Amino acid sequence: MTRLCHLDDLPEGGARGFEVPGLACKVIVVRRGGRVHGWRDFCPHYRGGTPMAWKRDAYLNGAGDHIACHAHGAWFDIETGACVQGPCLGKRLIRVPLIVDEAGAVRLRPGEERR
Repeated sequence: MTRLCHLDDLPEGGARGFEVPGLACKVIVVRRGGRVHGWRDFCPHYRGGTPMAWKRDAYLNGAGDHIACHAHGAWFDIETGACVQGPCLGKRLIRVPLIVDEAGAVRLRPGEERR
């Protein structure tokens, strides 16, 4: 299983992007409400997707309550990935299932590296 980070590396309310060998994009990990959520770093506004951060790990809007595509102005629900504002309403981010082990390591669910 690919290890992305440790929970201590991701503060509550924070988001980070991680390169994963075998994936064509980064994986965004957001920690919110004591849970972690994983999403592919592709805005669904354009076919093939567009990376969303305007600078390293800048994945959230100013209030920190939505994932934001800074290129298109789209906002996404952190828990569901659904677009709630912007040019891709009705679309959603692609979830990346994560596992947090007993030691606090955040890992991709087995098999995700090949998707």
